[in-house]
Amino acid sequence: MPASPSTARAINDRLALRLLQQEGPLTAGQLKQLTGLSRPTVADLVERLTVAGLISVVGESGEQRRGPNARLYGIVADRAQLAALDVRTEGVTVVVADLLGAELTRASVPIADDAGTGPAVEQAVALVERAAKEAGAERLHTVGIGAPGLIDPATGELRDSSGLPEWHRRLVAALQERLPARVIVENETNLAALAEQRDGAARDRDTFVLLWLGHGTGAAVVLDGRLRRGASGGTGEIGFLPVPGTATLPSATDCEGGFHSLAGGAAIAELAVAHGLAATGSPGEPRAAALVGAAVAAVSSASTASSESTVSSPSTPDADRFRYDRADRFLSALADRLAVGAASVVAVLDPGCVVLGGEVGQAGGEVLAARVGERLARMSPLPAEVRAGTLGGGAVLRGALLTARESAQDDLFAPHPR
Repeated sequence: MPASPSTARAINDRLALRLLQQEGPLTAGQLKQLTGLSRPTVADLVERLTVAGLISVVGESGEQRRGPNARLYGIVADRAQLAALDVRTEGVTVVVADLLGAELTRASVPIADDAGTGPAVEQAVALVERAAKEAGAERLHTVGIGAPGLIDPATGELRDSSGLPEWHRRLVAALQERLPARVIVENETNLAALAEQRDGAARDRDTFVLLWLGHGTGAAVVLDGRLRRGASGGTGEIGFLPVPGTATLPSATDCEGGFHSLAGGAAIAELAVAHGLAATGSPGEPRAAALVGAAVAAVSSASTASSESTVSSPSTPDADRFRYDRADRFLSALADRLAVGAASVVAVLDPGCVVLGGEVGQAGGEVLAARVGERLARMSPLPAEVRAGTLGGGAVLRGALLTARESAQDDLFAPHPR
């Protein structure tokens, strides 16, 4: 049956708003061309969205004559302000942005291990309130939170998880009480995957798995364009995966002995030290990522020198050659470890693509991804491309902001009675 006039108007409005979101400011003529709607229909929806305060004139097109059709219409970015939080065991980072996702302010606060639950929650909430005030946001519309741990698929709440501080769970409730905003919490690795798919290494993939390599380990599964969370919200808890090469087996309350023992930040740092490596990272950079980055730099430098020489082996002084050998062996040993986890995921899901995300994945870059890919090809009959994540640890915050933005736009762009 044909849509009612009100339904047709709602569909046309949403289409126009999505085009303005994706393409930026457009003229009425451009909206007519992109939507296929008639000129009177476009004129009607432009007036309707302008009166609703969702779009406004933001300039004029230089390619057309001056007049009504030359006006450029854009979404009213300050119609709503959003916040995104990256909640780690050691602290919180917040970004406040407008409705289009443009960053207005960013702030962080460290939270000590011995901070009590109450003080830790207060520090984090106060950070969000200060950031909102600095951004000129009287009221936040939506807050997206990325945190480690399991998200209950029935309630959307962060579940109690052993090994994670109690203030993580209390923070969500505190924000809901203190802020007149919609609060959405999601597992950090899932948000990283959404960000890598939208803006990073998986932009051309509808099906892939992201291996999170940072302080801890995790995996996010995207199949046919949809993020899969599992029956209990635990899809991707790869840190608990039993693997060879560990001294024990993981338990229901401790991932020691699982894949985390091979690929967690502490394990990677120990592996690097065992190979004689050292590195000084930048402020806030995880030590494991700094060590991997230094190893990649050493190998890449030697490889460049080798390619510029007629000698097949790296043409570097003895000291540089020694650093190259240690870095090369370390990266090979790390690739062996990562390939074990990647092969397990590929054998079960056949995703066709594995993204090495997090700070370590970004630091390893194409050098580490290529080594993991070579080993994976030998271990699995299923083809799977291995890519380096491009967003690093910032993917969590980016994913949280994308989630908050889409939720706010769904609410504000929803059809309302005239």
